[in-house]
Amino acid sequence: MWDDDELTAAVKAASNGDEAGFAVLWRSLQPAVLRYLRVVAGDAAEDVASETWLQAARDLHRFTGDGAAFRGWLFRIARHRGIDERRRAGRRREDPAESFAEDAAASADAAAQALERSGTEWAVGIIAGLPADQAEAVMLRVVAGLDVATTARVLGKRAGAVRVATLRGLRKLAADPRVQARGHEADGTRTREV
Repeated sequence: MWDDDELTAAVKAASNGDEAGFAVLWRSLQPAVLRYLRVVAGDAAEDVASETWLQAARDLHRFTGDGAAFRGWLFRIARHRGIDERRRAGRRREDPAESFAEDAAASADAAAQALERSGTEWAVGIIAGLPADQAEAVMLRVVAGLDVATTARVLGKRAGAVRVATLRGLRKLAADPRVQARGHEADGTRTREV
């Protein structure tokens, strides 16, 4: 994942106003933040990631800690911004005709669908299908690389609850037929349809 010593140095530099230090933080952590937010905030992930980094930049002068603590702090901000976005989206009224037109346009773009089904986007989509507590635990523990204690602080849960949610989520993923089929494709075996 990330070298915490390099992140610590970047945090110190960014805290002192060094743009290069902040750029190191962004390049190191943005991909994981965006993947996590795709599960938490769906299609609004990029906007929520922007809000997350804006808040981090604004509040960085108050942050104290090393690189590992910064990761936890940043993902806590991301989670709160993601929850805010879900609340906002729940209050918005959606026009069914507008939604149908957007869905039709999305269906017409076969290339986008193929990309969505491959690689990281495919995996994030599968993880997003888990119950919310399991999806967040898996994303933070496995994808973002946070330890159990930091994940527990981000989610506002006990460490044991994080372990259980992560284990249950990983078991559900392992049992998912789409994951199993992809595993068979990757190792060159194919299951015969009966």
